[in-house]
Amino acid sequence: MDKALTRDLHELAALLERTKTEAQRFLGELDRTPAAVKASEKTQLELPSEGLGAEKAFNLFLDRYGKEMGGCTGPRYFGFVQGGSTPAALAGDWMASALDQNPFSPGSSAAPQVELETLKLLRELLGLPDSFFGSFVSGATMSNFVGLASARQWVARQRGVDVAKEGLYGMKPISVLSALPHSSTLKSLSMLGMGRGCLVKVPCLPGRESVDLAALQARLEALGGEPCIVVASAGTVNTGDYDDLEAMGRLKERHSFWLHIDGAFGGFAACSPRFAHLTRGMELADSLTVDAHKWLNVPYDSALQFTRHPELLHEVFRNGAAYLDVRQGAPSFADMGPENSRRFRALPAWLTLMAYGRTGYQDIIERNCQLARELGARIEGSGAFRLLAPVRLNIACFTLRRPEQGPSQEEVRAFLDRLRDDGRVFLTPTVYDGVQGIRAAISNWRTTPQDIDIAWAAMTERVSSAL
Repeated sequence: MDKALTRDLHELAALLERTKTEAQRFLGELDRTPAAVKASEKTQLELPSEGLGAEKAFNLFLDRYGKEMGGCTGPRYFGFVQGGSTPAALAGDWMASALDQNPFSPGSSAAPQVELETLKLLRELLGLPDSFFGSFVSGATMSNFVGLASARQWVARQRGVDVAKEGLYGMKPISVLSALPHSSTLKSLSMLGMGRGCLVKVPCLPGRESVDLAALQARLEALGGEPCIVVASAGTVNTGDYDDLEAMGRLKERHSFWLHIDGAFGGFAACSPRFAHLTRGMELADSLTVDAHKWLNVPYDSALQFTRHPELLHEVFRNGAAYLDVRQGAPSFADMGPENSRRFRALPAWLTLMAYGRTGYQDIIERNCQLARELGARIEGSGAFRLLAPVRLNIACFTLRRPEQGPSQEEVRAFLDRLRDDGRVFLTPTVYDGVQGIRAAISNWRTTPQDIDIAWAAMTERVSSAL
């Protein structure tokens, strides 16, 4: 055995203790760590001919990069829609790495059972029926990919084609109807060979990011009964708005379409009595996207795909080879999704769900939404900013207060750069209704009213410095 490997094997306990110490230091300073950091450019290292060993490599990482790791898991990282890691989820993630299980199929460990049990817990949290099959994937992109792959298979079946076997060649394009699909939906359409051009945009309601149901029905009627795919939003990334999922599900009684719901973060509103009405009808989906590393607050990468049609998943993703276990029984997870090699993502989710339960997650969702409303109220009363949309959930969408047309893209980005360099809060840019805007998405379990005070002070100071 290589001498560095031999030494590290004997000194593994010390290495893990050192790792724990550094992790504790980082987490202990998270409230004071800059929410985001612009890393300096570095000349890339060359591969050493002889390894440094774990301790020296670890020290090199800390010296080279340690001071430029931002607090993206901290309480004032309001960029994108990103949670943190609850204490239980962090412990689960460490154990998942130590155990290093591939939950491929039953027979070699209990890991697949943990995943099945975790899926049951999540169905209960989300209010989904037991008929929904699920599995873990890497993120919303792959979850949307899996849902739309099943939808593609379903539409092709209506046309008498097994597209998983025969391919798309020569087949008429499949129409995909949606008002404001996430960018990962478009990426998925590209990866699936359907093409971004198959998307048919449907108008939204005035002043909303919610689909105009009359317009959707007109689009469906114009297809003359041709099977298609409808993609609904359960929480848009700009304003946290929802399509009327229940009404969209009822349209299936008169029209032939597959309903895919993107509830990457907004699906978790189902666990709150205050917001559960927004997700009413989610159980009518044919497929559903949910992202665990958002509002469930587990470490990257972790998401889920759910479907009422597991047989279509098996048609698309079945995986057979002579060297695989082909004994009779339920299909393995490798037969029901895109990955053969899969990290033990279920363990962090299982631990955090068991640790905090329904009331714990209700607290996170409702507290984040209340804090977003408080931030929105400050923006609304400010002379420096103005809201672009009502705060409906956990996102405040706003812009710099400028006369008439609003700020330029350069002005918004310059403000956000100053804010990032300040370090107290991190926000991301967007465009809403043609106006250059800013998003603050509050999704972290650690965020408190004091964090809103700190973020607001930074925002007002940095916008004032530009006036």
